[in-house]
Amino acid sequence: MASHTDSTDPNATPTPATQAGREGLDALLSQPGKALIGLDFDGTLAPIVADPEQARAHPDAVPALAALAPKVAAVAVVTGRPAGVAVRNGGFAGVPGLEHLVVLGHYGAERWEAVTGTVTAPAPHPGVAAARAELPGLLDRVGAWRGTWIEEKGGRAVAVHTRRATDPQAAFEALREPLTDLATRNGLVVEPGRMVLELRPPGMDKGVALLEYAREIGAGSVLYAGDDLGDLAAYTAVDKLRSAGTPGLLVCSGSDEVAELRERADLVVDGPAGVVRLLRGLAGRMS
Repeated sequence: MASHTDSTDPNATPTPATQAGREGLDALLSQPGKALIGLDFDGTLAPIVADPEQARAHPDAVPALAALAPKVAAVAVVTGRPAGVAVRNGGFAGVPGLEHLVVLGHYGAERWEAVTGTVTAPAPHPGVAAARAELPGLLDRVGAWRGTWIEEKGGRAVAVHTRRATDPQAAFEALREPLTDLATRNGLVVEPGRMVLELRPPGMDKGVALLEYAREIGAGSVLYAGDDLGDLAAYTAVDKLRSAGTPGLLVCSGSDEVAELRERADLVVDGPAGVVRLLRGLAGRMS
């Protein structure tokens, strides 16, 4: 079971429950200049809200990142959101101390770098627009679940949310199969999350994005914090790095909705507020 702690000491860092996690934390603290800090956005840096458009980073997240970032090799926010949306909702642009922050949006298909303030990305997959055009009719055929709604993701993905439906879990389960069929017909895959089903192009996930970036910068250790099913791929990437000799620490931003993540984590913290305390504690212990 992953360690779960919530200290009032701003410089405290909890002890991971696993040996691999403890080795990862030791490596982060002993050689911070080689450390990569990887973070999901929704549910990790920002509290989950009913309307994702209203999601904003925890008020103490940016100050904590600004204190930590100059002491490590890199900080990368790895998210399924468009990179520009994550930058806006996170308040990451133009912050002293975050000059080398990177946001890997759309599971790494987009990349925003604070040093340039620009987003680079390939052309959108044509299957996304085709699937989007079919979604309203599909939702009607399935039963027009009240409160179910479609989120556009910059032409690179499209998501169906059920959190505001009359019965969120029933809507989620009823939509799984028809959305999977829709995705397959259009050359896409379905990424399930916390009361959301996202249709996106194959070949990119948070694990691929994290692994490629870790190798690009030559990371000597990696921390990754997430809260949802999409973060399992990033956990697997950290496991691959560990097996190749790069220490890593897996952090779960506590969620009772995603037991799989909690079970695999070395350390469980209390949501975005707990992630902020962890980041602040790491910064305080790094020379």
